[in-house]
Amino acid sequence: MKIRKALLSDIPLIKEIAEKAWRPTYDHILTEQQTLYMLDLMYNTRTLENQINGNIAFFMVEMGQETVGYFAVENFNEQFVKLHKLYLDPTQKQQGLGRKIIQYIKDWTLLNQKNSIILNVNKNNSAVEFYLKMGFLVKEELVLDIGQGYVMDDFMMQLDLRPTQLNV
Repeated sequence: MKIRKALLSDIPLIKEIAEKAWRPTYDHILTEQQTLYMLDLMYNTRTLENQINGNIAFFMVEMGQETVGYFAVENFNEQFVKLHKLYLDPTQKQQGLGRKIIQYIKDWTLLNQKNSIILNVNKNNSAVEFYLKMGFLVKEELVLDIGQGYVMDDFMMQLDLRPTQLNV
């Protein structure tokens, strides 16, 4: 597995992977109309360009010559890195890539001198179990209005990277 910083020229590939990953992930959670609305809201070219050129760092995940996923992180504030997106081609799941990506994000977080990683994830997304296995804890429940009468019904999860102190 190789991880590299995304370029603007990767936007079509990001959109393609999002389209492949979203249906299997959300078809039992969201209506088709909400899925289409959210894909357009979050993955239109202008939004992705603004994010890649702005404060959100996109990374591409490659296996050999094939790009199989992407993720996006942001130095959110003094303490937190926010994981905005992490999607793999559905054919690549259950192969340990997610675990390796989380390790990369942990290293990136520490390199950027932050203590914790936060993320929002739909309460009914199977990824909740994955994040729990990776050590994330549910910190808050959120219902976020995203327009057109749609909401995101999420957990805000956090992974604390500070070394734990043992009381002896």
